[in-house]
Amino acid sequence: MVSRRTAVLLNAGHALDHMFLLIFATAIGTIAIDFGFADWESLMPYGVGAFALFGLGSLPAGRLGDLWGRRRMMLVFFFGMGASALIVALCRNAWELACALTLLGAFSSIYHPVGIPMLLRLSKRPGLTIGFSGLSGNLGVALSAVITGLLVKYAGWRAAFAVPGLVAIALGFVFWRVTPPESEPPARRTDKAAEGHGAAVARILIVMTAAAMSSSLLFNFTTNGNGELLRERFAGIVEDPAMLGFMLAAVYVIASFAQVVVGLLLDRFPLKTMYLAVVALQAPLFFAAAGATGWTLLALQIAFMVAVFGAIPFTDALIVRYVDDRMRSRVSGMRLFISFSVSSAAVWLLGPVVKAGGFRTLLFAMTAIALLTLVAVAFLPRPVRHRAGGGLAAPLPPSRNAAD
Repeated sequence: MVSRRTAVLLNAGHALDHMFLLIFATAIGTIAIDFGFADWESLMPYGVGAFALFGLGSLPAGRLGDLWGRRRMMLVFFFGMGASALIVALCRNAWELACALTLLGAFSSIYHPVGIPMLLRLSKRPGLTIGFSGLSGNLGVALSAVITGLLVKYAGWRAAFAVPGLVAIALGFVFWRVTPPESEPPARRTDKAAEGHGAAVARILIVMTAAAMSSSLLFNFTTNGNGELLRERFAGIVEDPAMLGFMLAAVYVIASFAQVVVGLLLDRFPLKTMYLAVVALQAPLFFAAAGATGWTLLALQIAFMVAVFGAIPFTDALIVRYVDDRMRSRVSGMRLFISFSVSSAAVWLLGPVVKAGGFRTLLFAMTAIALLTLVAVAFLPRPVRHRAGGGLAAPLPPSRNAAD
């Protein structure tokens, strides 16, 4: 089990990971003006490389985490994120920015397949651990809205990348000092943390990947588009960028606690039942938000972000329950490689879709994606039996009943 100090640093890394990826989306209006673009929608496709590498890099990152060591990879994460953010701050045009953001995406891909399995190693309450990890990541989303808004307003968009970059490097040095080296890479351990049955595990991995792809699309559409959605739907009501940043941060902070609640419940109740309940909320909320403005839109935005964030812990919970710790980074990497690579299309499509049809069209599209997620989750195997209270540690059903 990791030490408390290491756990705090790993959760801080999760917050930074999500924060860095959304600095561009939060500051895009100012960057577009600086680089001579007529509107933010035209600049948005230049950020697609960051999100593409966020997915593509997960595969080698997960493999290196298991075979080379998770501590070493987390050091690469902290120092690489910090250095690449400083490079972004020095960019002079859109193409330099696109290349630097792609480098940032490559280093950001390390955290999920490496940091989360490291955090969950021998955790006694994996659901709660996943919940707090998710809370940390989404607080990073909230911090991005607040800190980026303030730095852009008072110091410029370059400082919005440079200051967090220096923080990441500082945390890297602290992580190096407080986290002892691993005795051996995870793949070489002789213990077993989880055991599964072939047919059930194969089916679960397929369903998990399909659900993760659609969920990642929704995550990228919302977190990259929420700022401009607020700006558009609050025109004439709230105009100050810093105030809009605080409002968006409030949305993310409130929604983030959904993951802690879900994590607590995951240690007690059947995973599939809870997963279906959370995902079922998404489509009607997106549909209702399509025509909402002002404070009604803000309330619906909080609600649909609760449903989006609340769905995140389930994929990690499935991996914890069914995959041996010695190969969790590789399995996570493969899942993230597929789902995040596909969902990076959301960043490329966001600007053109909004420019052509407005946020109303985007929210209708997200309604359809949410329904696809619900269909995918419905194909998870039905739990056959559980330990007292249910939860992640419940025994697997026999393989002959995997399709029940």
